[in-house]
Order: sequence, then structure tokens, then C-alpha cells
Amino acid sequence: MQWTRSETLALAQQSCTYCYGLGLKQGRSGVSTPCNCVFRAIFRACYARFKQCTSKEKYVSRVSLESNPGRQRKSVWGLKNEEFIADFCLVSRRTLDEKQHKLFSYHFLLGADWKMCCRKLNMDRGTFFHELYRIEGKLGRTFRELEPHALFPLDEYFSSTGRSQVATVTPFPVQTEKPAQTKPIFKFPVRRAA
Repeated sequence: MQWTRSETLALAQQSCTYCYGLGLKQGRSGVSTPCNCVFRAIFRACYARFKQCTSKEKYVSRVSLESNPGRQRKSVWGLKNEEFIADFCLVSRRTLDEKQHKLFSYHFLLGADWKMCCRKLNMDRGTFFHELYRIEGKLGRTFRELEPHALFPLDEYFSSTGRSQVATVTPFPVQTEKPAQTKPIFKFPVRRAA
């Protein structure tokens, strides 16, 4: 997946000391990589939508008709809110290791505060928040780079249109064939040393 500044700029934290609010930071090999503040913002947007979907009453849920790509192009009925809740939980379980998933389920799914999590998991406050930031960054990257259907951007997930392939345009045309040999119009005299 190719990250661009236009994707990361709006998600970056303005007070970030690594990317200075630009969203991309220079890697060791000179390649730009997204900053962790972008991944945490992606996770927090997905988590806010998760909380919104779980807090809705069951009768508010609506069924949507989606078309599947392929030769037959059959349409499928789906419950997008319930699918998002399931995807959020299952992707988190697959991505995190056992210790991280336990912290994730206590804090994010069950809603325990940091004091209760620290007491239950036998860790201090600093370790808790460092691990929490690691979890947010790891899941934010996974939610965005998930193939074939990413959880983020949320509007694409809930609209069933999907992400279309973006054509890359080069500023200079790329020449694929060798140009035909042409004879030079002018011949410049070559001076030779005597």
C-alpha cells in the first residue's frame, strides 16, 4: 500500500514531535513512512464508530442491499453495523498477541479505566499507557492496510462501493519503444588536439 501526504495530513496530530503535524516521517532508507499519530487517529476513528454501532438499539439497525463483483453479480443483503462490530473484534483478536488482546478487551471492549486494568494485569501506569499506544498504532495500521476490504476509511466500508484503483500519472511521459534512428541535421566539426 502506498501512503501519500494527502491521506496522512488530516489525521496527523499537530503537536506530534516526530512528524511535526505532517503525518509522514522520513525512514532510515529515505522512504517516507506514516507516523504513529496517524495510526492512532485511524484506530480512534474506528473505535468511535464501533462504540456508536454497539450503542444503537437492535431495532435501529438497517439492512442494505450490496452487489458483489464477479460474473454473476449477485446481490447480497447485509447488516453493516453488525458486520463492522464483528470485523473490529475479529481483526483485533488476530492482530494482537495474547497479552495485548487481554488489555484491549479489558480497556476498549469492557470499558475498564486504567486503575482497574493496572490492578488486574499487574502493571504500573506508565507501562499501561505505553502498551495502550502500541495497541492503538498496531491496530490503526491493520485497519487501514487490511485487504481486500479495509475498515478505514469508514465511508468506504459502509458504502459498499470500495476503493477504486487510482491511476498513477507521471509528470513526464514514459517512452516504451526505442525511437527510430534519425540522421542528424547538422554535423558539428570535432576539434582534435594536434
